[in-house]
Amino acid sequence: MSSTYRFSFEPPRDKALLRKQLQAERQAMLDRHQRAVHLQEVLRVWLVTRPEQTIGAYWPIKGEFDALPALYRWTEAESQRRIGLPVINRETKQLRFHVWYPGCPMEEDAYGIPKPKDTEAFEPALLLVPCVGFGPRGVRLGYGGGFYDRTLAALQPRPYTVGVGYAHGYIPWLEAEPHDVPLDAMLTEDGVAWQRSG
Repeated sequence: MSSTYRFSFEPPRDKALLRKQLQAERQAMLDRHQRAVHLQEVLRVWLVTRPEQTIGAYWPIKGEFDALPALYRWTEAESQRRIGLPVINRETKQLRFHVWYPGCPMEEDAYGIPKPKDTEAFEPALLLVPCVGFGPRGVRLGYGGGFYDRTLAALQPRPYTVGVGYAHGYIPWLEAEPHDVPLDAMLTEDGVAWQRSG
């Protein structure tokens, strides 16, 4: 799918304003469902090449791409594969990942986002990271809470990180800040937007 969406004007350089604009545009996309279908296909094909057996994902909010259907299909191929959803540690502001499967018990976290209830925790080998926006060389624009950066800085070994988001969120001038942990790959409905070599 070729992305026909482009900014009608220069996006704001202020990251807080940029986040708001990109979220509003994402939720207003008339073809978001079609884009999501294409991104599901991109993700499924990309996962075929990966050796990891455990993936940390996320519960989609605010018009984010829902990766869970593709991930559930990924688990059906091999019984030992596991998907986890984040649970926020209030003290450290880091994420822990607990096993998720369709129909598992869920409860809302402090931010009103569903999380698995009383399922096993594990450290994922691959981490799917939602992106509000993204830039060159794995730079990610999130919601500004720093949860993923703190989590990635603490996890050893560090999981392979792949951002997922719609192509409209590409900001060519976006630069990393000192605390930002770059992504290893970025997927959009148009395919692999970027992947670290080696």
